[in-house]
Amino acid sequence: MEYSTFGRHVAVDTWGVDFELLNSAEFLQAQMVEAAESCGATVLSVQAKQFEPQGATVLVLLSESHLSIHTYPEKGFAAMDCYTCGETVDPQMAIDYMLSVLKPKTVHAKKLVRGMGELKVEEPVMQQAELV
Repeated sequence: MEYSTFGRHVAVDTWGVDFELLNSAEFLQAQMVEAAESCGATVLSVQAKQFEPQGATVLVLLSESHLSIHTYPEKGFAAMDCYTCGETVDPQMAIDYMLSVLKPKTVHAKKLVRGMGELKVEEPVMQQAELV
């Protein structure tokens, strides 16, 4: 069987997110697993860390690669990324799910198309409903 090296990597900075949403590793972990499953990814494991006095990091290890978030609740900021190998799992769907949960006021995103030679940078298509 031949495997493709094609992959997509979506990186997102979100601003203006509610402090409480960003300051709960437990909540974020549950949402990140849902996000991964919503795009058809296979979850292998999850690591989550609640920081003191605030902040959280969650890493969802996928068969297809990963989904991660690191938060700064005091600034209303979260950095997220999702990378998936192959063409069957779309990382944008996982990111869109998280944007619908976090409801940021501002989103900055880029998508890298990887594994096809030189990296290709694209502007991801964002769902309007998520940016309200």
